[in-house]
Amino acid sequence: MTASKEFQFENEMNWENAGKGVQRQVFGYDDKIMLVKAKFEKGGVGALHQHPHSQVTYVESGVFEMTIGNEIKRIQKGDGYYVPPNVVHGCLCLKAGMLVDAFSPSREDFL
Repeated sequence: MTASKEFQFENEMNWENAGKGVQRQVFGYDDKIMLVKAKFEKGGVGALHQHPHSQVTYVESGVFEMTIGNEIKRIQKGDGYYVPPNVVHGCLCLKAGMLVDAFSPSREDFL
C-alpha cells in the first residue's frame, strides 16, 4: 500500500457514497493508520458490520444512535467511541452530522 500525500484539503477531495444517506472522504493514511470523515443525512444508516481494524471515532456534529456489540447509546457532537477489532457495530443518524474515524491498520477496502 502506498501512503497518502502529506496534506489533504477538503475542498479538493471527492465525497464517495458509503450507503444510503452516507458519504465519506478518505484523508491521510499509510499501512498502519487511516483517517476518514463520514457525512450522514438524517436517517442515514451505517449498517451493522465488523472488521479486523481497531476504530476510534469523534462526533464532529449531529446526533446518532450507536450500536457497539450489545450496547446502544445516543451520542452527539463532542462524544466519541472505540470499537475493538471484529466487534459488530453500526449507527443510525438522528440529526444530520459528521463522524471522524481513525482506523488501525488502514482500511484497504476504502481505497
